[in-house]
Amino acid sequence: MIRIQQLKLPIEAGPEQIRQQIRRLLRLTPAQTMEWTIRRRSLDARRGRPFSFVYTIDVMAPEEEKIWRALPKKEGLERLQEAPAYHMPEVRRENRPEQPPVVVGFGPAGMFCALLLARAGWEPVILERGRRVEERTRDVERFFREGKLEENSNVQFGEGGAGTFSDGKLNTLVKDRSLRGQFVLEEMVRFGAPEEILYVHKPHVGTDRLKDVVKNIREEILRLGGRFCFETRLTGLIRDGAGGLKAVETERDGVREVIETKTVFLGIGHSARDTFAILRDAGVRMEPKPFAVGLRVEHRQQDIDLAQYRQYAGSPYLGPADYKLTHQTAGGRGVYTFCMCPGGYVIAAASEPGGIVTNGMSNFAREGVNSNSAVLVTVTPEDYRDWQQEYGVLAGVAFQRKLEREAFQLGGSDWSAPVQRWEDFARNRTGDGWGRVEPSYTGRVRPANLRSILPVWMGDALEEGLRAFGTKLEGFDHPDALLTGVESRSSSPVRILRDEKSLQANIAGLYPMGEGAGYAGGIMSAAMDGIRAAEACLSNGENSEIADCILKQN
Repeated sequence: MIRIQQLKLPIEAGPEQIRQQIRRLLRLTPAQTMEWTIRRRSLDARRGRPFSFVYTIDVMAPEEEKIWRALPKKEGLERLQEAPAYHMPEVRRENRPEQPPVVVGFGPAGMFCALLLARAGWEPVILERGRRVEERTRDVERFFREGKLEENSNVQFGEGGAGTFSDGKLNTLVKDRSLRGQFVLEEMVRFGAPEEILYVHKPHVGTDRLKDVVKNIREEILRLGGRFCFETRLTGLIRDGAGGLKAVETERDGVREVIETKTVFLGIGHSARDTFAILRDAGVRMEPKPFAVGLRVEHRQQDIDLAQYRQYAGSPYLGPADYKLTHQTAGGRGVYTFCMCPGGYVIAAASEPGGIVTNGMSNFAREGVNSNSAVLVTVTPEDYRDWQQEYGVLAGVAFQRKLEREAFQLGGSDWSAPVQRWEDFARNRTGDGWGRVEPSYTGRVRPANLRSILPVWMGDALEEGLRAFGTKLEGFDHPDALLTGVESRSSSPVRILRDEKSLQANIAGLYPMGEGAGYAGGIMSAAMDGIRAAEACLSNGENSEIADCILKQN
């Protein structure tokens, strides 16, 4: 296999132009056959030069050795024996537990953890407090339409996790020498995601496509002997005489059940506040951690396209433009955009009565009129230290909940979300509506002064950050940009402590993983952490280090 790197072509170049360039670079005659695969594609949009896509391409051809030797120059070319690939751990028979492992939560971490366990023949039992994705979708749409909240089946809870109703971004900042990330992408394609996620620079699936992927992974786990318990909450841990796990207590429709197991994977999301309390009371060690809170900001997508693509705005060869912005305030606090949704919608994401929570969502086509992203301010345990005497390790949860309830009241206590033009936010006034940007929020909205419910330091940091973003991306601080509140569930306010070799908590057999446990921040990193937890258990902790996970196929 010959890898071609840094192959730059105009954005309008199609397969035939790529094929011609491959033949030119490798000096192939028209009679010589070949196969090629795009491994990576990124956009070069630097000023002062035409836009282009930059490709990494793997080529396979007969008589490859002869072709390679005949090349006079090999700059930008590399010879590979085969494409690197992830392999599951080699599972020793003696490592298999007597009772099936229990996976709590079927978000990205729980999903990929359970998939590996099922393929190893361990027949996991999956507890999911919410409903199947098909039923969950109906519940979410009813909440958008009628304001009728199902507390265990909503944007936060249910099969697929919170990421199911998002943009479905699959990029991560985690260094992936283990190739877990590549494995996640390949499995998603296998289960219905578009093939382009394997090579585009910023892959995304979109809510509409992600639902099918989730359902298909569930069916694969069932086929391999796994068992699902939907609408079933974890209500307790039962320990043996040595302090390890003996069983878990569950509840469904008021009926209690005990499931015997010595192995539990905690893939709870960051909104599982009642589960945090259960774990705390069971003696699981946790600590407060930094998180972030803020608002959703909306612009017209065509304005973002113009700011980012300039004369190429509207090109059929470019998708809707995105952005990622950061700023450090004069006081040293971080402000940043998060979960940017091109052509998306601001959605009602509450999971508790009496609290407004916002998030962003896009379909795969990103066909919405507006773009949106969270604008977040970092929050540290020091910011809510006074709350810790009353709420202990869950003081961050109390901090989030207070903002959500005040946003609910600000919106009129009828599930209307409070919305404010940027100019009105900067002047600390309510305003009387909106201008050129209209709210895309999936429920009712009401003009309000969002600043009135934010701590002064948070409102000031958001104002400084938004002004700074306007200097980095033209039009970001347009007076009619819209703010919707509040964005409070970007990350977990607690971390469930674990040993970083065995990945177990202070209770033997308990594996915290993913976003809710404080070890991930997005679909990809959560899925990768779930894989890592499964690896640690399958190999009895011998191969859990992130750099040592290219293991033999079982």
